[in-house]
Amino acid sequence: MASEAAVEVNAISAAAPEAEATTAAEKQPHKLERKWTFWFDNQSRPKQGAAWGTSLRKVYTFDTVEEFWCLYDQIFKPSKLPGNADFHLFKAGIEPKWEDPECASGGKWSVTSNRKANLENMWLETLMALIGEQFDEADEICGVVASVRQRQDKLALWTKTATNEAAQV
Repeated sequence: MASEAAVEVNAISAAAPEAEATTAAEKQPHKLERKWTFWFDNQSRPKQGAAWGTSLRKVYTFDTVEEFWCLYDQIFKPSKLPGNADFHLFKAGIEPKWEDPECASGGKWSVTSNRKANLENMWLETLMALIGEQFDEADEICGVVASVRQRQDKLALWTKTATNEAAQV
């Protein structure tokens, strides 16, 4: 009986480092291939005479899956936006402005929707595809914008080079 207990203790002791290694691996953040930045633009109360982009704010740059989900769950859902506001997710270092050198020669793909639930789903699916590097021409993509408007919402994928037909198809 005592020897059986000793065998069980030894087996548990031998398994402990494996369990610790698994737990440590689970706690390691899941790094993304590149950094991404969320931006917010609230145009619902524009100041008279203000130049475009003055309400655009850099919110947070992240590079792990865990950071993304924390931000998305708490903040970055289009259903939480006021009318005439935009959420942007762009590669870190690229501002969501056509004046940014990375966007200056670019174009965009736009999809509109009359249903808020559609925008929410399209936004999430596009965010996951971007941060998961699921686009064939990922280097050609600058970012994505979700725009909430009174009549219809819009999702726009910005590309670097409008003349690059491979990225535009």
